[in-house]
Amino acid sequence: SAPVTAQREQQLSAPPAGSPSSARRNRCLDAAEACTADARCQRLRTEYVAQCLGRAAAGGCPQARCRRALRRFFARGPPALTHALLFCSCVNAACAERRRQTFVPACAFSGPGPAPPSCLAPLDACEHSRVCRPRLLAFQASCAPAPSAPGGCLQDQVPRCLHAYAGLVGTAITPNYVDNASARVAPWCDCGASGNRREECEAFRGLFTRNRCLDGAMQAFDGGWPPVLQDQLDVHQDPEHSLQQSEDSLVGDLRPFGAWTQAALKKEAKRRGPGAVAYKGHHFATSGPVDFPTVLLL
Repeated sequence: SAPVTAQREQQLSAPPAGSPSSARRNRCLDAAEACTADARCQRLRTEYVAQCLGRAAAGGCPQARCRRALRRFFARGPPALTHALLFCSCVNAACAERRRQTFVPACAFSGPGPAPPSCLAPLDACEHSRVCRPRLLAFQASCAPAPSAPGGCLQDQVPRCLHAYAGLVGTAITPNYVDNASARVAPWCDCGASGNRREECEAFRGLFTRNRCLDGAMQAFDGGWPPVLQDQLDVHQDPEHSLQQSEDSLVGDLRPFGAWTQAALKKEAKRRGPGAVAYKGHHFATSGPVDFPTVLLL
């Protein structure tokens, strides 16, 4: 309903109770205010809030419509703003809880029951989804380790990794922050009931929980925070175009998810160098204690 949606919009934009003055507000609040000030970002955010929360009190969560609205938010919204909402850094639990709740996890993230399912369920659903499968491929290719690179990650992969991670929000394997005490992310699942596919399950979950390149990309976004929002905070600029420079610098020449063909993925794997073995149709990196599947599901 409209009152519920309006109330949620206020919760997403207002400072937390007891927060200090505006000069000391957290980055997640700054990101929310910048989105509110941008006509396109605000319109798309209002749409997903309405889909994910507006009907919750009148008969449950319409998860399919909620996730579709979230995909539209990231596909059509200004990346500098949508990514700022998704990757804003926090120094306290109040900020981290705001960040965890930003994309309405009660509908988009978690399932109907109190306990998460085996990760094999959303993974199998993703592999049979025309929406989810290419996005998972893009994420695996864009955030995979490169054993031959200094530090184990390619220097130019930060914007591609963040873009691909954002593309998973609204799919069968929607990830989110798992608590308000850290910046750890994962889909709503675990591997406690995965039987003889336990290794496969752990490898999939490790794409999020043991992914040093994803962690590094999120930290790099935090380090480049000031230029991301500076244009939007200039109220004299056109809200539809004020972020073009920031978007260009953040996203670069990223290709659409649909362009991640098998040939492109194989080329990406070759560029990263040797160090992968096949396992049950997937490719798993073999170097390092926390490596995970690289490029995959071909």
